[in-house]
Amino acid sequence: MNYSVQAVETGGGLKQFIGLPYHLYKNHPVWVPPLRMEERKNYSPKKNPLFDHCDVKHFLLLKAGRPAGRISAFVNHLANEHWGTRTGLFGSYECAPDGAAPGLLLTAAEEWLRKQGMTVMQGPWSFASQEFGLLVRGFDTPPMVMAPWNPPSYEDHFRAFGLKKAKDLLVYEIDVSRGYTLPEKYIRFSESLEKKLDIRVRPIEMKRLRSEVANILEVANASTSGNWGYIPVTDKEAEELAQSLRMIADPDIVMLAEIEGKPVGYLIVLPDINTLLKGSDGRLLPATFLKLLFGLRRITRYRIWALGIIPEFQRRGIDTLFYRHLHRKLTAKGATTVEANYVLEDNMAMNNPILKMGFTESKRYRVFEKELS
Repeated sequence: MNYSVQAVETGGGLKQFIGLPYHLYKNHPVWVPPLRMEERKNYSPKKNPLFDHCDVKHFLLLKAGRPAGRISAFVNHLANEHWGTRTGLFGSYECAPDGAAPGLLLTAAEEWLRKQGMTVMQGPWSFASQEFGLLVRGFDTPPMVMAPWNPPSYEDHFRAFGLKKAKDLLVYEIDVSRGYTLPEKYIRFSESLEKKLDIRVRPIEMKRLRSEVANILEVANASTSGNWGYIPVTDKEAEELAQSLRMIADPDIVMLAEIEGKPVGYLIVLPDINTLLKGSDGRLLPATFLKLLFGLRRITRYRIWALGIIPEFQRRGIDTLFYRHLHRKLTAKGATTVEANYVLEDNMAMNNPILKMGFTESKRYRVFEKELS
């Protein structure tokens, strides 16, 4: 079929690499184009602190000289140090279901990772914060903010190549526009717990966002360091997170839980700005800028992006405090849909309360892996 795979070595090649999804999915009814300026930043070693501890190689699949697929292979040294493994990662995968094409791309990534001394190939992982996994269920509805989308065929590509399931991440959704109320037992329990522990749940203060993010990072590192897939967050990455939050966060629904002034938990909920990016082609033109500027307050879809509680207070119901405060705030904002995203399939301490509150599974992401001989 006149295919070839080439490593990306030039700025022009990287431009083609970044631009490929916009070509593949142009006018697609479900795919939401990320802002191109953000994508360029994600792939820039000068602007994305992830590159400080990663070795990376991008590959383009060419068909008759034109881009038809892409993949990234990379070694995250910080992750391997924390995991105690030699795991090579891959991501940014895009490819039409066209004969041998998927295998050519995946082989390029596999061979490069093997040359780096890796013993396992795992992915997909993204260069954007907290975006990983392949969508394997829930293709017919748009992804929420900071969540990927892919066509169903990609799972077949991976399985045909010998990649197998490593872990599933679940996405739950609830329609709060139909008069949903938090179960009374949760309200009573959380009110009792609040008094018993003398715990305070408060929104973050945007005027001191850096210190607030430092508090969140402290809790995150303590609460999730033992979780599957956890990678330590560096100070530079925390600073980048703070800047990202400054652009899109609603401080009413980014919360900290404190006992005697010490942070013991956090909740980050984000308005789904993807509803404002449809039809933009990822370009921040005046019309898109105005939609983002004036449309944030009219968003009615929200994503529970992250929740963490330090180990000594886990399994004591502090999550119900967050949910009670969140329900009150989102009801006041006229929310219609709330999504809880990226819950590990075997994290029953998170899954059980979410299900009991009336959420139902709407999507599922999967991380695949393959041993490298």
